[in-house]
Amino acid sequence: MRFASSVIGLAATASTAAAVSAANSGIKGFNYGAFFLNQAAKQQADFAYEFNRAKSLPGTTGWTSARLYSMIQWGTASDVISAIPAAIETKTTLLLGLWVSGSDQAITNEIAALKAAISKYGSSFTDLVVGISVGSEDLYRDASGEVGIGPQKLINCISQVRSAIAGTALASVPVGHVDTYDSFLNGTNKAVIDNIDWLGFDGYPYWEQSKPNSIGDAHERFYDGFNKTLALAGNKPVYVTETGWPVSGDNNGAAVASPQNARIYWEDIACSLIASGVNLWWYDLQESQWGQASPDFGIYPAGDLGTVPANYDLSCVSRGALADLCSNC
Repeated sequence: MRFASSVIGLAATASTAAAVSAANSGIKGFNYGAFFLNQAAKQQADFAYEFNRAKSLPGTTGWTSARLYSMIQWGTASDVISAIPAAIETKTTLLLGLWVSGSDQAITNEIAALKAAISKYGSSFTDLVVGISVGSEDLYRDASGEVGIGPQKLINCISQVRSAIAGTALASVPVGHVDTYDSFLNGTNKAVIDNIDWLGFDGYPYWEQSKPNSIGDAHERFYDGFNKTLALAGNKPVYVTETGWPVSGDNNGAAVASPQNARIYWEDIACSLIASGVNLWWYDLQESQWGQASPDFGIYPAGDLGTVPANYDLSCVSRGALADLCSNC
């Protein structure tokens, strides 16, 4: 693929200890929220069930990592999220997330939970951590008038996290931030890039209705944003922390939600990223549980993950076969 040399260059030119440990290594995983659609908190057994299902997907292997949005158990002030013991139980690696938007207390509570996890679980936990994300799409939401934070406050949160992990087993773990590519490309946010070890790229052609965004345009939409982010990152790695295509829901611009289009997007985007060794956390394994998401990006529909069939094929086929899949795009 045309971006592979850029990814290799990022790994080869990283100069600091943090950047070296942050280099892309072909991690594959999914995003996992802290609660179901009915707002019920996920418990350890729920996370473990999801993590184990991800390890045994039909047509693909190696999905052994989890990206979390928060360190805090849903419905509590600062209790450690039950995804941590579930990850230890299932030997699932972790891209930790600390939710920092909202009040100033948010980062304080997140750091308290992070420290508590280190203290309680020790190396059983810390050995699984592949990175720490301070925030998720905060710059995008702030610019959109939603609940987010601006660059200076985000940098302050990043600094607090670095201070919190200094002298702990997580001291050498790379710290980054996840956001949309247009947020990273915004010059007012450049200082954030200067203060992180890696960039987390969230890219959804389905949502880019201001541009051509049919499934036939999805490759160009995704890689346009991804390659621009790679160029902006310089010698810092770029992970793909969220992407996917919905199996159901309303049309958005020219984008049509369907299992057929989700399959095409998987084969084009997921398989090409996997082939290039880019760290990838897909969105997502199952979005509808105890409710129906709309749009629904889940590989699996609502129901028992151990019994319901996947919404689409997860195998990676030849480019010629992909062209056949997309003959009507």
